[in-house]
Amino acid sequence: MTRLLLTKIPFFKEIIVSSFACENCGWVNNEIQSAGKIQEEGVQYKLLVSSKEDLNREVVKADCATTKIPELDFEIPPLTQKGALSTVEGLIDRAVAGLEQDQPTRKATDPEVALKIEEFIEKLMKLKDVKVPFTLIIDDPSGNSFVENPYAPQKDEALLITQYKRDSAQDSMLGLQACTEEETPQSSMDDLRNEVLQFGTNCPECNAPAETNMKLVRILRQSVLDPAEWLLEIPHFKEVIIMATNCEACGHRTNEVKSGGATEPLGTKITLRITDPSDMSRDLLKSETCAIFIPELEFELGMGILGGKFTTLEGLLTDVKELIVVKNPFIAGDSSAPERSEKLREFGQKLNEIISGKREAHIILRDSAGNSYLQNLYAPDPDPEMKIEKYERTFEDNEELGLNDMNTEDYKEQKVDK
Repeated sequence: MTRLLLTKIPFFKEIIVSSFACENCGWVNNEIQSAGKIQEEGVQYKLLVSSKEDLNREVVKADCATTKIPELDFEIPPLTQKGALSTVEGLIDRAVAGLEQDQPTRKATDPEVALKIEEFIEKLMKLKDVKVPFTLIIDDPSGNSFVENPYAPQKDEALLITQYKRDSAQDSMLGLQACTEEETPQSSMDDLRNEVLQFGTNCPECNAPAETNMKLVRILRQSVLDPAEWLLEIPHFKEVIIMATNCEACGHRTNEVKSGGATEPLGTKITLRITDPSDMSRDLLKSETCAIFIPELEFELGMGILGGKFTTLEGLLTDVKELIVVKNPFIAGDSSAPERSEKLREFGQKLNEIISGKREAHIILRDSAGNSYLQNLYAPDPDPEMKIEKYERTFEDNEELGLNDMNTEDYKEQKVDK
């Protein structure tokens, strides 16, 4: 008998849990499949497993994800295993079970290969002792895999999360068509600025068909000296793309802002000391390349996690609370730990105190692309509570932005060796 359950868990949207059991031979099989949409970007989790506690981290692994352990030169290719909701230890046990499955046949037909696999299985089992740290990499082009951060809301030093654009081969594997249309001619750009484009999609909450509206706009403000004059509000965000989805089935609404301009020569770091409830009304434009820091809470949110947003400071902090506390799958239910749940609730209370003006704090926006903005309430005079710094990007910053592999000079003159 096979049982199917359509359910929803945070960070993984909707999933189908499948459970099969045979009463005759006792064989059982459990797996999950994603019932939600494929995310806009792929995601790679790189976890340094250095203790037995790390083996208990919960993992959501989609069937299209690749699992690697570089120290053993071990790789599970995509689409060779069903999706699983497990732990790090469970992934190792599953790999061992897969290798042991055909061992009796191998021992009879090819003893030498069977011996090598037996030796490799022993190496996999020794990983569970964690006498030597090892690295677990889960690379999911669909963006629907997840590795638990037991230290949330603080940053997990052992876990590196990288989001990336899929290539054409990955789009093909996921059944997506790569865009083959030619670039829009410059002559039609004016028409795009005056037009709201629509395309079909699925609601991220209920998966019902929905429409996404997209508009290329300029964000302007009225001049203080001349109300008839409109000035460019954001110096480096000459144009932005606003995307909004409204689901008629469940009422869910979502919006996202993407940069319509180029990457700036220097990165931007904006530091604001929050001292008054009026700071919550400051307009804020967070690009998808912007990281968020709150030093007083030892909190760090990497670039790309919340996406691009045009909101207020209060709106941004509310979104952070919803992501870290409200939608955290490990704060309630069977997988919750009392200490962790209490820690997250305490973090949510401190955020509420900052929003209500009862707690002073600093918020830092670090955008390596230089395309984020926070309103100066004292304009045109300097803001005494806000500091804006320009900085040179590091090699790692350029790597995250994909600039290290980009050539924009003399590419026409370069000759290819035959």
